[in-house]
Amino acid sequence: MLTLLVSAAVAQAQPRLATLAAALPSALPSALPTAPVRNVPETFFATQVDDLYRDFEDIRKPAVAAWMKAHSEHAQAVLRSISGRAALREKLGRLDTAAAARVVELTRLPGELTVYQRRGADDDQFKLVMRQGLQGKETVIFDPALLKKKSGQPRQAASPAARHAVSHAINYATPSPDGRLVALGVSAGGSEEAALRVLDTRTGRQIGSEVERVHFGGVSWLPDSSGFFFHRLQPLGKGLPEIQKYQRSMVVFMKPGAAESGMRTVVRAGQDLGIGAAESALVEVQPDGRALLLVKDGDANELAVWHSTAAAVLAGKAEWKKLAGYEDKVTALALKGDLFYALTHQGASRFKVVGGRLDGAGVATAPTVVPESSRVLTGLAVASDALYVAARDGNMKQLLRRAHRDDAVTEEVALPVLGAFNLGGHSARADLPGVLLDLDSWTRARQIYQVGADGRVVNTGLQPNGPYDAPGDVLATEVLVKSHDGAMVPMSIIHKAGVLLDGSNPTLLYGYASYGITEEPFFSISRLAWLDAGGVFAVANPRGSSVFGQHWHDGGRMATKPNTWRDFIACAEWLVAQKWTQPARLAIWGGSAGGILVGMAMNERPDLFAAVIPEVGALDMVRAETTPNGIPNRAEFGTRTTEPGFRALLAMSTYHQIRDGVNYPAVLFMHGVNDTRVEVWNTTKTAARLMAASASRKPVLVRLGYDSGHGIGHTKSQMLDERADLFAFVLWQLGVPGYTVAPAVVPAVAR
Repeated sequence: MLTLLVSAAVAQAQPRLATLAAALPSALPSALPTAPVRNVPETFFATQVDDLYRDFEDIRKPAVAAWMKAHSEHAQAVLRSISGRAALREKLGRLDTAAAARVVELTRLPGELTVYQRRGADDDQFKLVMRQGLQGKETVIFDPALLKKKSGQPRQAASPAARHAVSHAINYATPSPDGRLVALGVSAGGSEEAALRVLDTRTGRQIGSEVERVHFGGVSWLPDSSGFFFHRLQPLGKGLPEIQKYQRSMVVFMKPGAAESGMRTVVRAGQDLGIGAAESALVEVQPDGRALLLVKDGDANELAVWHSTAAAVLAGKAEWKKLAGYEDKVTALALKGDLFYALTHQGASRFKVVGGRLDGAGVATAPTVVPESSRVLTGLAVASDALYVAARDGNMKQLLRRAHRDDAVTEEVALPVLGAFNLGGHSARADLPGVLLDLDSWTRARQIYQVGADGRVVNTGLQPNGPYDAPGDVLATEVLVKSHDGAMVPMSIIHKAGVLLDGSNPTLLYGYASYGITEEPFFSISRLAWLDAGGVFAVANPRGSSVFGQHWHDGGRMATKPNTWRDFIACAEWLVAQKWTQPARLAIWGGSAGGILVGMAMNERPDLFAAVIPEVGALDMVRAETTPNGIPNRAEFGTRTTEPGFRALLAMSTYHQIRDGVNYPAVLFMHGVNDTRVEVWNTTKTAARLMAASASRKPVLVRLGYDSGHGIGHTKSQMLDERADLFAFVLWQLGVPGYTVAPAVVPAVAR
């Protein structure tokens, strides 16, 4: 499923934690409502855990909705009163519109067809377009902006502000092999709760009705384009709690235009092949009609894999043959005819690729075709000419190519950009030669390249160049930082040439470090505005990421999660020690599971940071498992149903670790109310607790978006507004000249 998402003292907690002290008197202005303390204590394994603001989990309660609305409006007013914010927002818009368009999510089809999403300089949202040949004319298939005039109400509309004409976005789009149809998911208000529709690519006309509960797509067409499989959630009937939302999902087959009664469930979790109710399955059909059944346990990276044929599946006679189990540690798999390739970390922390024939014994006994080395293998794709493998050397990617022969030699493809790219299912097709790559780096914007079967790498020209896409005065410095236990943590520092190491630089340190996701080099046009303001931008890869392989991921999950924020703290201390900055000029930023990172770093070292920005942050980890997306995340963070799992979750829960009377930094909480991955009450509960507990009298602002969710589906305007608010808040709190709040406003933001 999608991404959700111990301090030593807590890990060894006494049988009963001391009841939290009553909230300190609030210094909020009288116009702002204070949060009443209504404690709901729970006991886990002889340890009492207090929950002072459990009421906030019901965001439809009038008092809760009023608190949210008042604090969000207050935050917006304060942020817009920061001198320099308006000019910063204008600059962000100017930088973004300098390029003619931004192009993402490319799919290559036979007949030189390419389908992708394109957002023009003056567009607020991505459109789905198609072209034949690299020089062909673009044809718009679908424009979600045309739906904005229609009324819509996101799932969690908490106030009348959310009940207006909302923005829509494309969540996924999968064209049929012949390019005549496309199955795409569209959601409203940033909720990601997508409905599937099928469009004729020539006319844009919708075929049949929308299909609800197809949030994640998983669409795979038959080779003749006559129908497709997709992943669908179960209906939440009467009496079925919302926590069951992602349980017992199914793989469904339908023909374009089919009514609900004409759809067929071919695999159901909790019922077929021993697949657990909390697991999710996809069917992927290959160009020759072979079918793979891929199963995941929530947000775990490892796959279980079976194979059959699409014809047998549709005939109800599929005899699924197991190719890999979770114990084989496979994270990616692809077919070329009856030849399979699997990326695995079984006995290879930095990963290896094994391969063999489908009629063999499976992944467990397959020979190694690309062995483990000092590089970390991160992805694979199969084209008609070769297997392509992504290998990360340090924090830079290399592309490897191996022909489909037993005696083939793995060769490196020379790339024009030293940076990063993603290699996956959309990069190549088993019936087409070569692979598509989108390459970028810390200092050079993304361009889209075609790698041919002959090894030649050609810029497709699909992504227009912009005047700010390769700034000559921006540099990246790569360092290794010694952490609390001697582990060496990689950090990238992006800065202007000639920066002085005198401790005065306003510095923003970013991190994520969960699910094995590594922050690889990426270009950000908005980051240029931060650098132009004199800022330094640092990106850390603590344990919990997989920058050095699976052992690095395992070193920052569940009971080892404290390594994540302690690695991050070590990076912050290094920046101070090396005089890049000082605590009064240092801010930290993390989103989603990165909320654990920055929230716990703040709790352990409140003196080290001037400002903290948890964005859509996972902040109440004890209660996470009570939400629909909590169960899929047990593999990454643990479960509170076991004592080790509970203690790990409590230790990484920012909300529960906040202490009364501490001088906490300034905090800007940012969250979309329609977030279906991390419930918005993670933010509001934690903000209320921090407002009551902090003795520093520094601002704690709660910026909520009533027409947004976890971030996917944001319009360009929303993204630029959020970035302007974030940068302006940090520059204000770090004392950068030109970013101040009028004296009359300052008392109103004390808490």
